[in-house]
Amino acid sequence: LVLLAAYVGYLGLGAVVLQALERPAEVQAAQNLLREHWELLANHTCLQGPALQRLIEGIIQAYKSGITLQGNTTSLGRWDYSGSFFFSISAITTIGYGNLSPSTAVGRIFCIVFALFGIPLNLVVLNEIGHLMLLGVQHCACRLEEVFHWQNKASFLMKTCALVTGLLLFLLLPPLLFSDKEGWSYEEGFYYSFITLNTIGFGDYVIGMNPDRTYPSWYKNVVSLWILFGMAWLALVIKFCINILE
Repeated sequence: LVLLAAYVGYLGLGAVVLQALERPAEVQAAQNLLREHWELLANHTCLQGPALQRLIEGIIQAYKSGITLQGNTTSLGRWDYSGSFFFSISAITTIGYGNLSPSTAVGRIFCIVFALFGIPLNLVVLNEIGHLMLLGVQHCACRLEEVFHWQNKASFLMKTCALVTGLLLFLLLPPLLFSDKEGWSYEEGFYYSFITLNTIGFGDYVIGMNPDRTYPSWYKNVVSLWILFGMAWLALVIKFCINILE
C-alpha cells in the first residue's frame, strides 16, 4: 500500500508540475493559431472558412504521412528503405514515435505480425547484449584484481568506468551529431536521446524527417545501432536503480 501510494503520488506530482509548465504555452499557441486563422480570412476574402479548414486538415494528414510541399512539388522519403528500416526498429523496440504509421490495411496487419514476433526477439537480443556488457565489466574487474591485487576497488572502478563510458557514448556525445545533422540545440538532442533510449518515444523529435536537409546514407543505420546498444546499456542502469529502490 505504501509503494502504491508513493507511485500514485509521484504520478500526481508529475501531472501538477507539467500542467504548471506546459499549460500556459498551450493556451498561448491556441490563441495565436485562432488569431492567424481569422486574420487570413479577413485579408483574403476569397477564402471560405470550410474550404480553408479542409486544406489545413489535408496538410496535417499529408505531413503525418511524410509528404510536404516544396514549391510546386512534394517531398517523399519516409517509406524508402532506410526510413522503413528505422520504422521497423522503432516498432520492435516499442519506442513508437507516432510520427509515422502504416496507412494500408495490409501494412497494419503486417505490422501486428511483425511486432508480435519482433518484440520478443528484440528483448532476447537486448538481454544478450546487456549480458555481454556485464561480462566484459566483470572480466576487466577480475584482471585488475589479479594485476593490482585490488578487492572491492576493482569492481567499483570498472562499474564507474562503464557508467561514464555509457553516458558519453549514448547520452552526451550523440546530441552533437544530432545538432550537426538535424540543426537541433544540444538540449534538444539530449532530450531526444534520453526519450528514445527509454522507449518513451513522444515523437516530437525524430531524426531524418526534415525535408529541407540532406542526410547521409549511413545516418539512420548508425542511429539504429546506437538505439540497440544504448537501450541495452540503459537497461543495465535501470536494473541497478531498481535494485537500489527495492
